[in-house]
Amino acid sequence: MAKKIFILVNHEVVIYNFRLELVERLLDEGYEVYISSPHGEKIDELISMGCKYIPVSLARHGKNVIEDLKLIFYYKKNIKEINPDVVLSFTIKPNIYGGMACRLLGVPYIANITGLGTAVENKGLIQKLSIILYRISFKKINRVFFQNIENMQFFIDNKISIEKHKLIPGSGVNLKRYTVLDFPPNDVIHFVFISRIMKEKGIEQYLEAAQYIKNKYPNTEFHICGFCEETYEEKLSIFQSKGVIQYHGMVRDIREVLKKCHCTIHPTYYPEGMSNVLLESAACGRPIIATDRSGCREIIDDKINGFIIEQKNSNDLIKKIEQFLELSYKEKINMGLKGRLKVEREFDREIVVDSYIKEINTILAK
Repeated sequence: MAKKIFILVNHEVVIYNFRLELVERLLDEGYEVYISSPHGEKIDELISMGCKYIPVSLARHGKNVIEDLKLIFYYKKNIKEINPDVVLSFTIKPNIYGGMACRLLGVPYIANITGLGTAVENKGLIQKLSIILYRISFKKINRVFFQNIENMQFFIDNKISIEKHKLIPGSGVNLKRYTVLDFPPNDVIHFVFISRIMKEKGIEQYLEAAQYIKNKYPNTEFHICGFCEETYEEKLSIFQSKGVIQYHGMVRDIREVLKKCHCTIHPTYYPEGMSNVLLESAACGRPIIATDRSGCREIIDDKINGFIIEQKNSNDLIKKIEQFLELSYKEKINMGLKGRLKVEREFDREIVVDSYIKEINTILAK
């Protein structure tokens, strides 16, 4: 009888964009793969690959205690019915409430900390409550994967699942999908911000820098791609009407944007696990400018494949953009190629897939 893997996520993109290679490997090795996620456009593609889909209603940012309790019982009900050999979870609510269900049922369980989230990173009542919930959920866990050292240290400091921790290189990047792209001509230098448009992702710093640089260096263009929070719709419209930025909305394939751009800017101060935007940009041979914080600094060797900037510091961002503009065309190309080499050495997605397969095999051998 085929072994069963049950994967819990808060959005199907978490699987399709960043764990597809793991799913493919599991299916190739004869596992039955079940995925629990709110419905989304990628679900049908996952089903066509051979996955079995379990719908779930889950408010990613909701704080309704009753709904969260329902989620525990829902996970427990599905785990009992499927009887998986191992459960894998990603993101905060599936990690915590899926973990509780697994603990109650004695089912082997591997979680991935894809970032602490603002509520957990910042001191306060929610952080204290989250620590308690993680301790309860992860008491019997088999393995906790972390994407950066700071997140892992947070769990160590708060005595959560000690001796079960392992660091992996984020979600890794598919080096066959994200190949080195031809570098654009040097007549106009294009920068791009690829992220959800929200304050904590550094959009304010990007807009301030774009306004200053466009005024001083007319042969520059600043692009923005991503879902826009309502609070920024009007502001982006004003900046676009003034010719400061070009907003492209949601982009399905960022490679099409990166083909035209010379550098990716990611001035985030959001508590990320590991920035996939930076990994994919570097894999495509693009220099990167990003914040000196966990989830970003690991991907940048300062002045080698990009520039590190201070958090919430528009002036430092402007300074680093100017340093990039001062580079010769050949130096810009070489900076991007060095980023590709770094990703090949340290962030190949196969490293992540192999780590999962090894842990699953260890569990099944017991």
